[in-house]
Amino acid sequence: MLILDRPNPNGYLIDGPILDMKYRSGIGMFPIPMSHGLTVGEFAQMTNGEGWLTNKVKCKITIIPVANYNHDMPYELPVAPSPNLNTNQAIMLYPSTCMFEGTYLNHGRGTYFPFTVMGSPELKGIYDFFYTPTGIKGMAETPLFMNQVCYGIDLRNYDLNLLRESKQINLQWIMELYKAHPYKEKFFNSSLSNQMGTIEKLIGTGTFRQQIFDGVSEASIRASWEPGLSQYKVMRKKYLLYP
Repeated sequence: MLILDRPNPNGYLIDGPILDMKYRSGIGMFPIPMSHGLTVGEFAQMTNGEGWLTNKVKCKITIIPVANYNHDMPYELPVAPSPNLNTNQAIMLYPSTCMFEGTYLNHGRGTYFPFTVMGSPELKGIYDFFYTPTGIKGMAETPLFMNQVCYGIDLRNYDLNLLRESKQINLQWIMELYKAHPYKEKFFNSSLSNQMGTIEKLIGTGTFRQQIFDGVSEASIRASWEPGLSQYKVMRKKYLLYP
C-alpha cells in the first residue's frame, strides 16, 4: 500500500477516552481516543505496529510524508471530507460536536452549516438562537426535527483558537444542553437511530452517559479517561512522522 500522507486539521488534538472494544463499531474500530492526533500515515504505522489488523497481519506500506509539516500547524482541507463537514469551522469543531449524533438534538443536519449548531424545538424559551432544518438532497434529506424551529446554541463564530489553546475536546456544550433539556430521560435517544448505545460508540466508553446523568464534573469525567489516555500518548510517540 502506498500512502500519500496529508495533514490532519485536528492533528494537534489528542483527547478522549480510549475505546472500550465492546463498543467497537464502524464508528470506532481500534483502542484509540476520540481524537487521536495522527495523520493517515502515522495511523497506518500504529495499526501495523500494534498488531491490530486481522490475525495481526502486517500490511506492506510505503509512506510519502508531507514536507515541512508539524502537528501544531493550522491547516484547512482543500476539499470537504463530507457534505456535512463543509466548512473549516465544522471540521475543527467536529471532535467536540460529533457527540451530538448520540443525542436527541438536531446538530445542524438539514442546514448548510451542520456540526456548528445544535438545537431542539423542546428548548424554546431557554435559548434565543433558532434555526429550521429542512430536507437537503445529498446532505440530509430527512433530518431530525425537519421543518420544525429548533432552539439552541450557535458555534459558527466560535473562536477556534480557544480549542487549539485548550488542546481538549469541549465537554461543556453537551453538559450545558443536557442541563437545559426539559426531558432528560430522552436526551441520549440517538438522532441516528432508535437503538440505545450510540453515544457509547461515539465516545468509546460505557460510563459517559451515566456521568452526564449524575452531573459529574468535567474534571472527574476527564480523570476517568486515565491512565488510558496518558498511556496512549506515550505509545503514539513510536509512530510519529512529524514533530
